[in-house]
Amino acid sequence: MAAPPEVTLKDLTGEWVMNKTLSDDTDAILTLQGIGWLTRKAIAYATVTLHCKQYTSEDGHTHIDIDQTATGGIKGTTELRELDWTERSHVDHIFGSLKGKSRWITIDSPEIPDDFLKEGWIEGEEENGGPNGERHIESFVDNEEKGWTGEQIWGFAIIDGKRYYTRRVIITKGSEALKVRLVYNWQGKK
Repeated sequence: MAAPPEVTLKDLTGEWVMNKTLSDDTDAILTLQGIGWLTRKAIAYATVTLHCKQYTSEDGHTHIDIDQTATGGIKGTTELRELDWTERSHVDHIFGSLKGKSRWITIDSPEIPDDFLKEGWIEGEEENGGPNGERHIESFVDNEEKGWTGEQIWGFAIIDGKRYYTRRVIITKGSEALKVRLVYNWQGKK
């Protein structure tokens, strides 16, 4: 289901299911990240759900805690994001040892490294979510062990005439960079 207009990056709290019809195929990216064939196939057939909780801590930082679940017996992953652009280490049973950081960002920032990450977003004031009117979240992750980095921009986009929570992702390993758009259906606050 498309996201209603009152659901913005101000509060992603609720459940989101990956729309595999509107999302790009992730197999090539998962291969580049060193994910094995069996796990990739299980992910391809599973329904992936994001259980999001968004809040602001006493220090004024936005936090987005996401528990991912998947059908078919695949253990999900957990994302604990604090939007302060401070690097934090994390060990994930699928992706390995990671260092990541996240922040609010405007789409016209010269720090966004690729035009693919800037394309296709809703840019109206109704999408303002950050403390300074930002309409997007940037997330960067580095897997030194497997030699890849990931750059993501989150926001909302109109796809086939409907509004969806979307992530644009670039995974880079050496000179190879692969790009995907991930689209999520709103399931409501549960």
